[in-house]
Amino acid sequence: MAIDSNAVTPLALPVLPLDDEVVLPGMVVPLDLSDTDVRAAVEAAQAAAREGGGKPEVLLVPRVDGTYAGTGVIGTVEQVGRLSDGDPGALIRGRGRVRIGAGTSGPGGALWVEGTRVDEAVPAPLPGAAAELVKEYKALATSWLKKRGAWQVVDRVQQIEDISALADNSGYSPFLTTAQKVQLLETVDAVARLKLAIQWLGEHLAEQDVAESIAKDVQEGVDKQQREFLLRRQLDAVRKELADLNGGPGSGADESDDYRARVEAAGLPEHVREAALKEVDKLERSSDQSPEGSWIRTWLDTVLELPWTERTEDAYDIPGAQRILDAEHAGLQDVKERITEYLAVRKRRAERGLGVVGGRRGGAVLALVGPPGVGKTSLGESVAHAMGRKFVRVALGGVRDEAEIRGHRRTYVGALPGRIVRAVKEAGSMNPVVLLDEIDKVGSDFRGDPAAALLEVLDPAQNHTFRDHYLEVELDLSDVVFLATANVLEAIPEALLDRMELVRLDGYTEDEKVVIARDHLLPRQLERAGLEKDEVALDESALRKLAGEYTREAGVRNLERAVARLLRKVAAQHELGARELPFTVTEADLRGLIGRPHHVPESAQDPAERRTAVPGVATGLAVTGAGGDVLFVEASLADPETGASGLTLTGQLGDVMKESAQIALSFLRSHGAELELPVADLKDRGVHIHFPAGAVPKDGPSAGITMTTALASLLSGRLVRTDVAMTGEVSLTGRVLPIGGLKQKLLAAHRAGITTVVIPKRNEADLDDVPAEVLDTLEVHPVTDVRQVLEIALAPASAARPGERIPAAA
Repeated sequence: MAIDSNAVTPLALPVLPLDDEVVLPGMVVPLDLSDTDVRAAVEAAQAAAREGGGKPEVLLVPRVDGTYAGTGVIGTVEQVGRLSDGDPGALIRGRGRVRIGAGTSGPGGALWVEGTRVDEAVPAPLPGAAAELVKEYKALATSWLKKRGAWQVVDRVQQIEDISALADNSGYSPFLTTAQKVQLLETVDAVARLKLAIQWLGEHLAEQDVAESIAKDVQEGVDKQQREFLLRRQLDAVRKELADLNGGPGSGADESDDYRARVEAAGLPEHVREAALKEVDKLERSSDQSPEGSWIRTWLDTVLELPWTERTEDAYDIPGAQRILDAEHAGLQDVKERITEYLAVRKRRAERGLGVVGGRRGGAVLALVGPPGVGKTSLGESVAHAMGRKFVRVALGGVRDEAEIRGHRRTYVGALPGRIVRAVKEAGSMNPVVLLDEIDKVGSDFRGDPAAALLEVLDPAQNHTFRDHYLEVELDLSDVVFLATANVLEAIPEALLDRMELVRLDGYTEDEKVVIARDHLLPRQLERAGLEKDEVALDESALRKLAGEYTREAGVRNLERAVARLLRKVAAQHELGARELPFTVTEADLRGLIGRPHHVPESAQDPAERRTAVPGVATGLAVTGAGGDVLFVEASLADPETGASGLTLTGQLGDVMKESAQIALSFLRSHGAELELPVADLKDRGVHIHFPAGAVPKDGPSAGITMTTALASLLSGRLVRTDVAMTGEVSLTGRVLPIGGLKQKLLAAHRAGITTVVIPKRNEADLDDVPAEVLDTLEVHPVTDVRQVLEIALAPASAARPGERIPAAA
């Protein structure tokens, strides 16, 4: 459709600028006359109208960012008065487009321009395409107006037939931008203008549909949350009322304790988070009367309390860790070296980015095996201190239920996770030092075998996916340092022992005990006795006598009790006025304070009172649950007149020790002539072998050479040297076979005042584990044959006392 641009009428009009506003032909708008430019234009138009007659006319020109558009709209000032807010205003109707020309002069202070009116007449009838555009625009406009509830405007739009007026009517649309309205103003072709209006209105309706869809979804979500919140509040109120009726606290969980929010905010590992959210869903569906609700809440509390992401940073100061271990424990070099090795390797792995390899971290599993009182338990605290880790102790003594380790199934009333999970929870980190105390005291019965449950816990290849029966989610234990303590190695199941690195703590030497008593036990007991360090002191000779004669043990527990008793005596005497402080306890003061010594060495006794003062008594060495000990073997021959024969054994001996006695007797019967022994006595008279103390069970093959020596001493009448002790298994051919626990046995010999020890030749390499200060006081004889043992142990025949030699024939 063409517009005849030549059919124009020149005119001069005052300019009324519209800042960021556009008025199209046909629009009626109120304008505020408080604006200077607007008031000047209206007043100029009124002055011109008074001179020429007619209504005042102004030229409405959009002004965007200070720039005037090239096309304006001629507007008639319909009325001047006051707006709804009381400010002066004018009502102006747009009548037609005007092309703006050059400026001109006119009355008033307004800007006058010359303009050329544009003829926008559209020939009738409308072409088919234009009619379709009119229908489409009216349909879109009607749809938009109905959504806004403007029903009166719908009728007005439907009545507009002029295509130009219909296109300009879109100027009322609030969603059009100023630029879009300027484009409509400057588009002279009515059909093109209508197409623009249809395009923009369609886009707006599409955006509005999307926005409404989003708003609907959001509103539905909000409504659901509000409904859920309201229902939960109502449920809370109902539960509270029921609780008040029942006279007890409400059984439901407090809504402030929102488990879902806690799970989302806890930072759990993904597999744990998914399991926890599933349980939260179950909790929401469970009824108040169902016991499952309390099970789920307890489970969720346990999971949320576990330190899934908490880890302590290891202290990689290796020399510092060594100093801490040395300061807190004397001796125990093997375990100290193992801990420093572990820290050194951890440091190198961390520096090379190898902290996690194959899903496993660098934990450790150590078994500390030794007699009571050597510091196994306290060593665990020192290890944690040296590494900068949390420490937690798990007591396994007497545990017989497998569920104590792996947890109970949640279906049981009062179900709890196992001790391992509880230890990690108590430590508050995923890499603590866990001390499994008394692992050799774990038992088994109809409730299962706890030692078998520990197989996965203490296996470095499996414990990164440890699954507790209660949690039922994987728990990574690969970064935990496990320290298991035991007194008896044989009581630990073989499969469990295979998973642990064995570190033996065989006891302390007398020098080490003195150092421990001086540096650790005495300060602690002074504090417990309420004494200051400068009030009571113990001379080193007194400490040495306490360790050697008042206590005889592998550890230092009884030594600490003796020190405590000594300090209590001094404190009591001071309070009674019988002792002045400060006071230094010497060796001579011990007897008057705590009585006589309880363990006097054989070498310190009168020769006639020693056990080996008669033939047939030999000194052996043994290992017990309390460490090494000295063992005496006594042998005697029955009087021929009694008619007794055969071998009699007493002293609660095990099968292995009974067999060793039979072997010793058989060897002497078959080699008696070679050894110049009256073997006829062994045939005609009964042989009795006794092991004091009779109340203590004994077993093992290492007393073989001791029994052989006792029998040989009995038959030959030669005494066994008082300063000699021996250990070794004997064979039928007289060979001396190796034994175990050599270090503990030599420490026991040292404590008992023995100076000469006979050991199997094949145990000679074990001497490297014995402290040098002990070896310096012992004369060790490695032997391979019983004949060598007899040569060393038996005193010369002249040393036997008159009348004590047993005759060759009775």
